[in-house]
Amino acid sequence: ASNPYYGDLEKIPDELFDKIMNNNVKSNLWLCKKSIPYLRKNKRGTIIIVSSIAGLQGVENLGAYSISKTADIGMIRSLAVELGKFNINVNGLCPGIIKTDFARELWENPSILKNLEQLAPLARIGTTDEVAGAAILLASKAGSFITGQVITMDGGVTIAGRG
Repeated sequence: ASNPYYGDLEKIPDELFDKIMNNNVKSNLWLCKKSIPYLRKNKRGTIIIVSSIAGLQGVENLGAYSISKTADIGMIRSLAVELGKFNINVNGLCPGIIKTDFARELWENPSILKNLEQLAPLARIGTTDEVAGAAILLASKAGSFITGQVITMDGGVTIAGRG
């Protein structure tokens, strides 16, 4: 799991912090490092890294996860600066709660789901198709002038200051 720890940062064991950083940050860097030579050879390409709204704000009990997702945003911006000269776009996605297996415990519980829906101005959680739509934009010709950016898809939770 990419989040093996729920609790205060002051109490997180180093090995769990390292696991979260390895799963959520280092793995993305490794994949980029493997892909970049091929993208440079083709003189174009798109890298899309999935971060989270947790990378845009502090999150109680999920601080290490939040730190890892903030680090992903830093990686997106740094790689965009480094790779732009090779016509490689690097962007990110920052989803909120999406109806996935990862978030199943949240959306299958009616009271938790109701609370989540009340946080979002759109009054619902997102779907995988909505995340995919943003990825399609970033990977398409229509998105070819976008680099170093993150697209937030959270039903408005972060702009409402409720998350």
